[in-house]
Amino acid sequence: MTEKKVAFLVAGAQKSGTSALDAYLREHPELCFPREKELHFFDTDRLFAVEPVDYAPYHALFDPIPPQRLLGESTPAYLYWPHAVERIARYNAAMRFVILLRNPITRAYSHWNYERLVHRGPLGFLDAVRAYAERQRTMTPGRAKRFAYVDRGYYTEQLKRLWAHFPLGQTLIFKSEQLLDDPAAVLARIAEFLGVAPFPPLPDKTRNTREYEAPMSEEEKRHLVSLYAGEIRELERLLGWDCSAWLA
Repeated sequence: MTEKKVAFLVAGAQKSGTSALDAYLREHPELCFPREKELHFFDTDRLFAVEPVDYAPYHALFDPIPPQRLLGESTPAYLYWPHAVERIARYNAAMRFVILLRNPITRAYSHWNYERLVHRGPLGFLDAVRAYAERQRTMTPGRAKRFAYVDRGYYTEQLKRLWAHFPLGQTLIFKSEQLLDDPAAVLARIAEFLGVAPFPPLPDKTRNTREYEAPMSEEEKRHLVSLYAGEIRELERLLGWDCSAWLA
C-alpha cells in the first residue's frame, strides 16, 4: 500500500507566528500533524544526497487516526532554504503552502534576540548583522543560517522561488499581524484553502513571546529600514499589500 503523502506545509517565515499557527491547526479534527514541530526534512541536505530519496522515515512521523485525513507539518525554514522548494516539488507537486510573513525589520531583531537568549549570539545586534557575510564565508551553510537575521527577511526572492515550482493557487500568504489580530478569519481562509470543515472556536494560542534583552534602538531601526525599504515596497507590489506600517 502506498503511503499517503504530506499534503500541506506551514513553510515560513521564521519568527513570524508559525508556532501559534501550528498550535491552532493541530486543533482541527481533519488535520494530522507529527508530534514535533519543525521536522526539517526538506532542508536537511544529507537526506537528499542519494537517489532515490527515502521518504519512509518522514512518513513514519505521522500517525493519522480517523477523522484525520490530511497530513501537514510546520518547518519555517523551508521557504528560506535554497533547495527545499525544489525537493518538495519532486515529493508532491500538489503540495499546499501556508505562509506567515512578519515585518522583516522586527523579524530580524526578534531572530537575533532568540539566538542571544539561547547563547548562540554573543555579538550585539548591529555587529551581528555586519558579521553575517564573514560567518557565511567561514561557516557551513547549516550553521550560518542561524545567524541570517537580515537575509531571511528578503521575502520576494523566496516567494518567486516558490512560485517557480508551484502555482500561485497552491500558496496562501498572510501578514503575521493578521493571525495576531483576527485568528478566526485566518483559520477560516485556511480551512477553505485546504478543503476541510470550518475550525471550531479556539482560545488564543500566542506562542514564543519572549522578553527582549533591550528594545530596538533608533540606530538599529534606521539601519534595518535602510536595508529593507526597497524589499518592502517590492513585496507590496508582488502581493498587493499595504506595508506602510512596517516602515513607520
